[in-house]
Amino acid sequence: MVRRTLSSLGILALLGLAACAASANVEQEKAALLAADTAAAASVMSGGTEHFAPTATFHASGAPAATGTAAIGGMIKAMLATPGFNVTWKPARADVSTSGDLGFTTGAYTITTTNGAGKAVTEKGKYVSIWKKQPDGLWKIVEDIGNSDAPPPAASSPHVMSATAEITYGDAPPVLPPGAKLAVVSGDPSKAEPFTLRLQMPAGYRIAPHWHPTDEHVTVLSGTFALGMGEKFDQAGLKDLAAGGYSNLSAAMPHFAVAKTAATVQVHGMGPFVVNYVNPADDPSKK
Repeated sequence: MVRRTLSSLGILALLGLAACAASANVEQEKAALLAADTAAAASVMSGGTEHFAPTATFHASGAPAATGTAAIGGMIKAMLATPGFNVTWKPARADVSTSGDLGFTTGAYTITTTNGAGKAVTEKGKYVSIWKKQPDGLWKIVEDIGNSDAPPPAASSPHVMSATAEITYGDAPPVLPPGAKLAVVSGDPSKAEPFTLRLQMPAGYRIAPHWHPTDEHVTVLSGTFALGMGEKFDQAGLKDLAAGGYSNLSAAMPHFAVAKTAATVQVHGMGPFVVNYVNPADDPSKK
């Protein structure tokens, strides 16, 4: 009986020890996760993958999922090759299971790249990383996903088919120099959606150096329209585009224009279509 009682006590003691072993110091592990997440941010900028588990999956925004450190490393390498690429993130919260071997971090990220005009483009978003403690005691990412704060792409534009005679022109908005006529062919240039507009200009019509926050696609329909790049108007820098000529003016690229003859151009892109003058004094709407 005594032997049996001692055995029972021993089993209970072992169970107690096992329960204690299974209960981790959660606050300590949370701090370890936050530190690991911060270290991973620095590592990624040097192409490192050591914070990912061998079978981890990286769900990057706007790209197929990459599984395994080799695939993740390839994706990181491609990102680093993007002109002006830089990514930073900061964990805002971490939590860990009571067993101490599974946890997550969440926070915000900022990605900066350089567009075709040489201007910085910034994307802000949020992320969630799932971490698992490895046999060697180190925390590794097993699932990582992020998504941009930007609104989703606009829905397809409604069908439009217009004969030339059906397109109605009115005075161009005050942000453009007086004397031009403008017609909205499709969409709403003031909204974040695809749009097409046409601009009729008299000979000698001049638009001072300016830029747009989105790409501007210009097609010359009639006459001769000249475009130049730069923050200062330079007559020698103008390139003449006759009917059928085309230019894609990258977002934030300063440019200027002159209608060498009476000309009509078609502009299309993704709104909102905004005109920002390099020199605010050139803005006709401020005069």
